Order: sequence, then C-alpha cells, then structure tokens
Amino acid sequence: MIQYLQNENIDRRKWDETIARSFNGIVYAYSWCLDIVSPGWNALVNNDYKSVMPLTWRKKYGISYLFQPFFTQQLGVFSSEKSDADLVQQFLDAIPEQFKFVEINLNTFNHFNLHKFSIKQNLTHELDLIESYENIAKNYSDNLKRNLKKAQNNKLQTVFINQPDAVIKLFRKNRGAEVLTLKERDYKTLVTLMHQAIHKGKAQIINVLNEQNELCAGAFFIESNNKVIFLFSGLSEEGKNLNAMPFLIDSFIRQNAGKNITLDFEGSNNVNLARFYKSFGSKECVYPQVKINRLPFPVNILKR
Repeated sequence: MIQYLQNENIDRRKWDETIARSFNGIVYAYSWCLDIVSPGWNALVNNDYKSVMPLTWRKKYGISYLFQPFFTQQLGVFSSEKSDADLVQQFLDAIPEQFKFVEINLNTFNHFNLHKFSIKQNLTHELDLIESYENIAKNYSDNLKRNLKKAQNNKLQTVFINQPDAVIKLFRKNRGAEVLTLKERDYKTLVTLMHQAIHKGKAQIINVLNEQNELCAGAFFIESNNKVIFLFSGLSEEGKNLNAMPFLIDSFIRQNAGKNITLDFEGSNNVNLARFYKSFGSKECVYPQVKINRLPFPVNILKR
C-alpha cells in the first residue's frame, strides 16, 4: 500500500538506501538534494521504502501544487525492486487530492499507459563512457572534430577548480542575461547545491582558460549511480568563438573514458542544443512530463 508522508515523517536513511539501490536511481532524488531544491518536500512510499516518489510542492494563493524544481530534470518513481507501468500508475493515482495542480517530470524508466493525464515527452541525451576514448571519438561528428582541432590551436587549457561562483557569474554575465525564469533565489539554491555536492565528493567543476589564463568556459558535473550529469555551465562570447565548450566536454570524456559511467547531457528539446549533444555520439532518451489539473473553474482554463 502506498503511503503519503509529510517531510518530517520521511526516514531519510531508508529513502537514500532505496535511491542508491534503484536501477533508475539518480542524484536528484537523494534526500540531501531534495532538501536543497525543494525544502519541505513530501513523499509517497510503498512496501517499506521499496518504491518511492518525491512530491516537490509549493503553495500559492492558498492552493497547493506540485512542480519540477530547477536543477532537477527528472524525478518520478524509484524502485529497488521490479518496476513496471502498473506501479508508476499506482503512484500517480496516489498523489493526494490536496494538490490541485501537478506539473512534474518523471524519469526515463517511468513508463505507463495512462491517458487521463496530459503527457509531454521530453528529451535528454546520454553517452556511455565504458569504451576507450578512441572508440568514443570515432562517433564524433565531422563538424565537432573540426571544432576540436580549432580549439587545440587556440591554446586552451582545462583546470579543475571547485569554485561554483565563478561559473555562475560567467553564465549570468552572458546567456543568463536572457534567462528571465531564473531568479536570485534560484541562483542561491544552485550555489548551495554545488557546494554540498562538492562537499560530498559527488561533483566537480571543469574550467577552460584562454591563452591569457582568463576563464572563458566552465561546467559543473554532478554524479551518482554510475551517471554523471552535465548540470550547469557558463560560456563567454570569446569562449564561444574559441570552441571552449566542445573542448571542455571532450576533456571530460578523455578523463573518464573506459569507466562504467554514463554522461547525461541533461537536455535538450532545443534543436540546436540537441544537435550539439548528438555530435558527441550521444543517444536520445525520453522522459515524460505529467500534468494534472484539478483546479476549479475558471482557474483551470488558465493552466491548460
């Protein structure tokens, strides 16, 4: 029987053990990560934590709703035992009626045959790194190979300095200036998440310096369950011209090739980004977004 638990009643030790043992475990689902991105999160728990689902919620205008927190691409149902479409269905049906609106992402292993919810299929891209670097690089696109040669000629260098603030500052100064959905509180959450992941030994930051030793690209990688996620990055206009980001990702692949891990690019539905990730030989993976609208009329019309 699936139980609904308030935050203070969640056994975090059992919860994290389940995520660690789950065939679809992912870093976003650990309690320490949820505590940062969605303080006060609640949960659905089945069979003494054999299967679990986090409920990341907020309240606005007196209405409780479930949402997908920034910096957690996928959540959904996680299980240390066999999971199938029926189990995922049971968890979705068990979401309490008090949550009048639901818009959450499940994970790539959560499949179900339900038609009463609104479903959107999202894309991420993954690259297995168990092969040698030489074998992985054979699948690079011709355009990527040309850009990597240009990057080498630009005398770029990678450095490993775990300073989250520098990468975030680089992002905010460039592409972040156009991303209006990220507020000051979200950047503070990201800084906390980065520092905590680094403290736990679950993350690293790779920076790329130009010939003058100035930062032109940086990326934050976070890992668990044999998966490394390309969670956040910053890139200057100069870095773009110098092909610093292809150089950075290739450096990561060189460093980790031959290991039993998967690199998750964490996106994207954006055609240009998808093309870039595919240029490394990555494969498309689909994860569903579920929307449930229980809002009263006429508010429900506004959230369709």
